Amino acid sequence: MGDSHGFKAGTRHLWSRLASLPRAAGAALSGFTAAWLDSSELRRSPQDLHWNESAVQSILEILNKTAAIRRMEHTGGHPGPTGASHIPPIQGSAPAPSELSSRDHLLLQRIRENVQDANKSNITRTRAYLQFYEAFPEVHWALLAHMVSRNAGWNMTDLKSGLMSDLVKDPFKDRLYRFLERCNALIFQDAYPQLLLYQYSREQGRSCFHLLPHFHISSFMTPFWERFWLDRSSSPVLTVALIINEQNYIEGRVVQNPMFRQNVLDHPSMKLFDIARLNQVLFPLGSPNCRHDLFRESILPLRPLAGLTMRQFKDVAARIRTGKALYAMLFGYKDIYEGVMHFARCTDHHGSRSEYWPALFTSRKQAAMAGEDASLELLESEWRTYGDRLYSPRLEDVWYDNEYEPIPRYDWFQSTERLSHLKRPSRPLLIDMTHAHRFVLERIAFAHDAEEQF
Repeated sequence: MGDSHGFKAGTRHLWSRLASLPRAAGAALSGFTAAWLDSSELRRSPQDLHWNESAVQSILEILNKTAAIRRMEHTGGHPGPTGASHIPPIQGSAPAPSELSSRDHLLLQRIRENVQDANKSNITRTRAYLQFYEAFPEVHWALLAHMVSRNAGWNMTDLKSGLMSDLVKDPFKDRLYRFLERCNALIFQDAYPQLLLYQYSREQGRSCFHLLPHFHISSFMTPFWERFWLDRSSSPVLTVALIINEQNYIEGRVVQNPMFRQNVLDHPSMKLFDIARLNQVLFPLGSPNCRHDLFRESILPLRPLAGLTMRQFKDVAARIRTGKALYAMLFGYKDIYEGVMHFARCTDHHGSRSEYWPALFTSRKQAAMAGEDASLELLESEWRTYGDRLYSPRLEDVWYDNEYEPIPRYDWFQSTERLSHLKRPSRPLLIDMTHAHRFVLERIAFAHDAEEQF
């Protein structure tokens, strides 16, 4: 009798969910239409990124010659008709320690200590990026890195959240966390010394970029930093270069790593993230504690979300295109930039999605919903009462710092293959993510309810 009663109850729940599907589909369609309208509102104040094509061409000349030398080193052949005598030394060749001044030695030690202290967790990295950008706003990449790193933290805690925790097994969750953490840590390990070298160059009134090779920075980056030191207006060019560099940096060290490839990226559970579109990169605009005046009279929701969906993460070219589009959105639309800055300055990062949607998410388990019908409840209202919200924990409450194997040291820049990405970024048009994000949550909730019931 008990089994029969349970089966009937489960059947009723199933029919309730099926009956709500047309309503969910209708909401998705209306949400897509609203997203275009809201995107046009966010695009009303475009800004020029001031792309410096002459700087690009002069840097490309250096990089093409560097790549020619690399080909000659690998093949033992001739680099081309210009001849080796006309090719400058490879950018990024490290001076011998004996050639460095005592001031340089002290600077190297200080930067290594600063990087080690700030690279402890996603929380410390994300904070360091914002602190650097506040001090040196001409380095646009630091703000972009701050926001993308926030998203990495949210993705990490999603694995232990109320909706996602039942959908994937613990071993896969652990491996996926290590993958996300490894990418986040390695990008910081490579990029933060570059930022600090710029900081100390400014403070000491001299270029310190001859020290880049001592941090195993790719020779690809040297001409960009040297140009930026002379011409601060080339920030968009530097930003695109850093996007290209960091994605290639993790490509061989993480994305193509056989362990991560087999156990994470090619694992069947990873398909859930593609189907549910959990690869959204969100830029919250405004803050619960610091409301942006721009949106008080707007047709947008209370705290709109801008952003894009990252597709084909396994493809380095796709990641670079997404990074460039995110940059063009962040700095190419005044309203997006101002809203993001309000959020970043007023909202401490701890990895919980309650930071941008506190009426729907909570980092406290006692304030989270415990029922089986999360999908039906989400369709009713996006504002949940205390005790009935979606659990999104703080990062430090569910994950811990990890020790990793040594980082492979090599220069990814061996050919001109990636230089085609060194072009002006285009501002995306469909940039509102508020409705798409809500729809993703509903899809996850449907899967969660089905898992809970059966």
